[in-house]
Amino acid sequence: MLELTVCLDAEAEVPLYQQLYEHLAGQIRCGMLKKGDRLPGKRNLAGQLAVAVNTVDTAYQMLVAEGYLEARERSGFFVLEYAGAPVWEGLAAEQAEAEKEAPPSPAPRFDLSTGAVDTALFPFRTWGRLQKELLYNGEELLRHGHRQGDMELRRELAEYLRSYRGVVCTPGQIVVGAGVEYLLGLLAQLLRGSTAAVENPGYDRPRTILENNGISCRCVDIDGGGLSPAGLEESGADLCYVTPSHHFPTGVTMPAGRRAQLLRWAGEKPGRFILEDDYDAEFRFDVRPLPSLQGMAGGAGRVVYLCTFSKSLAPSIRIACMVLPGELLERYREAFGTYSNTVSRFEQQTLRRFLEGGYFTRHLARMRSAYKGRMEGLAAALEEEFGRENIRLAGRHTGLHLLLTLPGGPGEREMAASALREGVRVRGLSEYYMERRERCPENSVILGYAGLRDEDIPELAGALKRAWVKE
Repeated sequence: MLELTVCLDAEAEVPLYQQLYEHLAGQIRCGMLKKGDRLPGKRNLAGQLAVAVNTVDTAYQMLVAEGYLEARERSGFFVLEYAGAPVWEGLAAEQAEAEKEAPPSPAPRFDLSTGAVDTALFPFRTWGRLQKELLYNGEELLRHGHRQGDMELRRELAEYLRSYRGVVCTPGQIVVGAGVEYLLGLLAQLLRGSTAAVENPGYDRPRTILENNGISCRCVDIDGGGLSPAGLEESGADLCYVTPSHHFPTGVTMPAGRRAQLLRWAGEKPGRFILEDDYDAEFRFDVRPLPSLQGMAGGAGRVVYLCTFSKSLAPSIRIACMVLPGELLERYREAFGTYSNTVSRFEQQTLRRFLEGGYFTRHLARMRSAYKGRMEGLAAALEEEFGRENIRLAGRHTGLHLLLTLPGGPGEREMAASALREGVRVRGLSEYYMERRERCPENSVILGYAGLRDEDIPELAGALKRAWVKE
């Protein structure tokens, strides 16, 4: 039996039974009510509409008389087939036709995108057990939590960031949110009207988020040490969005001297801030990464630290955090202090227990070992197929992708196209240049290996050789 949504006007000149009749007849004519649908009983519908039973009965009898409904003894009223044009279905068909898209291209055999993770490494058993315990014993988690995130989680995050990234902060400075993009959007609103320097090449998404929130962006070229301090000065920016731990896509790690230069830049004028995205810092394979910029500044008020658990756990677990200096924390609480937190308290508390119990550090160690082995296997297979002297591989020390350059190759576009013909999807380095693409090194593509199966590496390397080396 259907639930009907009907709005009757008791003050209209048209009688209520007539209004109900016209509404139901219209629903049948347009196809919203279909053959065989059972309408609510007379008393039931009268109660819903707060009208007399006679009002509903009169409307139903009119519909029966005109062939819209059939009255079945002891069963109720049922919609009969309407012979007219099914207006609703016609509109739906037109809409479906308008929304038709070209059939998707066949998925490549190997997709070396940089957004993939190895889902087999997710700690299903431990994460599930912790969530199950919370579901059985966490009634309070059904209530609203703190707007910056549960304090217990923020305490664990502060301790983890201090121990592993050298971040100097209190739990009160941390804001938990559903992804770095969401948090960056909030932050941008606090800094609206500023000008930000962004890395070139780099992800264009941060620039889009900043610009969508009233911040103009200037692209500053990077060099072998990361973002150029000279270019930053020339840009006239008062904000700097930077990924010092592992620049994407070049893989450059900013050295300590360059970091000190950025911190001096931030301290030279009031209103300057560094937005530090600690991208891929947890995946360093040679030595422990340098402390965060925020930590190098001693927690001083010119660096906003951002990090996410998307790569270390899973992209669908939308948990990220930012550490705000005092000045911006006051602005945040004034502007967004009434906003509810965007991360489920069950997810927050699961992560808290995951950190508190030492599971996260063990999980990261397992992931580093697996990804390091995969990276080394891929590098070795490529060097064997092409010859070590014929290719250059950058980014082996950190992160989840390699930057491959093929000197004397057919060109980046042809490399990507011919690889796709062999069933391998790669992206060219120049795609990440927002300006001055002529500065892009030739014949360079990006190989994201996180989602690659170890046993597929030899076949992949062979496919790339067939694509790029013509016998």
